[in-house]
Amino acid sequence: MAINVAEMKPGETAVIAHFDDEQIAVKLMEMGFLPGTAVRFNFSAPFGDPICVTVSDYDLSLRLDEAATISIIN
Repeated sequence: MAINVAEMKPGETAVIAHFDDEQIAVKLMEMGFLPGTAVRFNFSAPFGDPICVTVSDYDLSLRLDEAATISIIN
């Protein structure tokens, strides 16, 4: 079963496998989310959306619907 960044728990690290939405994938790749790159889930906002992740030594904020398009390998 494939999981995505939106399903990660705080402190978890995983490797980006692929993207489920080609349109959002272009935006995410420009931000540094490249297949094979490690991504760390830092924390979520008080109501769960958005979330903060670290990728390529940058802390970035993502909406859950965007994070759900990033499939990962644990």
